Order: sequence, then C-alpha cells, then structure tokens
Amino acid sequence: MEQLVDSRMGLKSKLKSGKEYYEIRLESIGGLGANLCGKMLGELGVKYLDVNSSSFSSYGSEKTGTPVKGFIRYCNKEKEIRVHSPIVEPDLLVVFHQALLKDASVWKGCGRDTAVIIALEPGQEQPEQLQELKMSGHQTGESNTTEDSSGIYYGLEAQKIAMETHSRINVVMLGAALKIMGIENLDAGEQICKDTLGKKYPDALKNNLEGMRRGYEEVRRIENTEKYKKADMGAQSNQKQQEWGYANAPIGGINPRFGSTVIADLSPSRQGYIPLFIKERCINCGLCHSVCPDMVFQFKKGEYKGREMMVNQGLDYYHCKGCLRCVDVCPVNALVRGVEAEHSNKEYFMSNQELLRMPEYYEEAGPDGYITSESYLTEKRMEGGEV
Repeated sequence: MEQLVDSRMGLKSKLKSGKEYYEIRLESIGGLGANLCGKMLGELGVKYLDVNSSSFSSYGSEKTGTPVKGFIRYCNKEKEIRVHSPIVEPDLLVVFHQALLKDASVWKGCGRDTAVIIALEPGQEQPEQLQELKMSGHQTGESNTTEDSSGIYYGLEAQKIAMETHSRINVVMLGAALKIMGIENLDAGEQICKDTLGKKYPDALKNNLEGMRRGYEEVRRIENTEKYKKADMGAQSNQKQQEWGYANAPIGGINPRFGSTVIADLSPSRQGYIPLFIKERCINCGLCHSVCPDMVFQFKKGEYKGREMMVNQGLDYYHCKGCLRCVDVCPVNALVRGVEAEHSNKEYFMSNQELLRMPEYYEEAGPDGYITSESYLTEKRMEGGEV
C-alpha cells in the first residue's frame, strides 16, 4: 500500500486495535448507485474479507433524485452484529457528489480519525466547499469532534472516470473506498463486482471493472485542509436543521411533514434539468401542485379571468429536485423542461415561507451533467435499464 493511505485508518488495523466496529457512511443522491455500492461493500466483508458485516440504505419514497445514505458496519468474525441503527460517527465517509458538501448533516459525527472520500469536479485539486464550509469541525457540537479536528481527505474525479470507462460512479467510488480501507489489491473487489453485476449485466462488467480499478488507482490525498477552522454553523441560523429525539419528537412519533423532503436541501440532487414556468400560459388548474412530491409550487389567493381563485405564483427551486412530473402533467405547456446550467437566475422563484429552513446557498449548487453524458446514454441503450 502506497503512502497515500494512513495504515492506522484501515479496516483491519482498526479492528485489530480493539475497535468494536469499522463503520462506513455513504452520502449520495438517488441515481448515482450508492444503495448498490453499500450492498456490495456489505457482501464483500462476509464473502472475501473474513469479517462479519451488515449494510442498509436510507432514502425517501421518491428515491431517484433525493438524498440517499448508505450504512456499512464491519466487525471481527467472532462477534455478532446486533446494532442496526444509522452510523453517527463514521470511520470512512464517502461523498458521491461534491454539491452535497454544503449540507451540514453530511458531516455529522466526523472527527479527527474520519477518512473522507469526495467525488470531485474534473480538474479540481480541492473543492471550493472545503473552504466555504471550513470543514475541520463541520458540526454543531453534537459529535465528539474537537476544535482542531480535521480528518483525512481524499478526492477523485469519479464522474469523469465513469464517463471515460462507460461505467457508473458507484463502482468508481467502490474502488476508491477499498483503497482507503487498506485493501491491498482489487481481487476481492473484482470478485464482488462479478458476483453482483456479472450475471445481470454481463455486457457492462468489463467497463465496471475498469471503472473500479481506476477509482482504486486514481484516488488521491487532498492536502492543506488542516488550516481550515471549525465552521460556525450557529451563525447561519436560517440553515439550522431540526433534530428530533425522544425529548422533542412529535407525540406518537407522527411526522407532520409526511410525503415530502421538506427539511432536505434538494438542490444538489437535480440531474441537470429544471421546470421552467411560463406564467402567461398558466390556467391555475393545480395539477402541478398535485403531482409535486416536494411542495414546490406556491399558490395564493388572487384573480384569474375576473374570478377570485388560487393563483400560481411560482416555484420554490430550493426544494425542487428536478423530477419534471409537473412538466409531464401540465395540460397547456405552462411548465417546460430547461437545462439548469442555462438559468442561473431563475424566473418566478418564490420561497415557501412555511418550510423549516431557507438556506441562501441553494443556487450555488450546480447541475449534474451525468444525465447528458455518453455513460448515461449507453446504459439506457442496454436491456434492463441502468446498472
């Protein structure tokens, strides 16, 4: 293993040192394959790393395009894993899209001994978000991090690699994770990839193996992060995320915001497209509001054709994930598909004042061009859909 990886941070080293579990958390958005990556990491431990393991994912009812988390635990073979809760203090954090770095919840529980892998934009040595968030502490005091905790950061151009190899980001990030876990060769990774993808998508196996190999070889250390001090999340009062526990959860465990992702920042999850509102065409039928899973459309009392009625005022793009259901259902083409990169100043944007928080940074999270890439189009041509 080359000098890139601190041997003390690896899977086998931590388990040998007496640590009860080695824990991995994946932070992603629907469509990048984090769920499958987590399953592969879980099976990898049992089948080929001679450890016990468990894995599960967390995502909402609208999986594609929304935030996704994956949780993987490893422990020594003699021990039984009887913990099934989400991972709060990961040994390894894998971030599938760097736009997610702006969300403070991504960094929950990270500290001095956390290794972090970030999918970088092409040509970037260090994400701007590292400086903007001042990632050294990340947290609001809930974890055991200290003021000078920094973690160890790694990066790779995962999307670029996936496009060049006609593979998927999940296998690229899998290869990078194996490297940082201290796995000395890719034999086990290649075997789990064959087990999982070989039978179902044999035509894509060669490309996926190449993507995983390049992820393993091209992940690199991000230097000079120690200079960044702890982020002052308290100063960003409008970005504070509500935390529920046994003391303040709604009575009976009721979720008063059911059927939506109201407390999540969905701007990183859009895959390149947004709905554009053409107000003069709108007949205020409300079909867009009916099909929207995320409370995007803002209707208020007004007048339309001489009648008092609820009138569409615009969209809350902060909560729009770009599913374009509204575009499909609009009977008069008042909503059309647009490329987000071409609309930095979005027309008819109206914040939903009823939502729990209203960050100012949502417009800075640019679109993901993967949906227009050759890799994506190749998958669509394959029988059975995406890998």
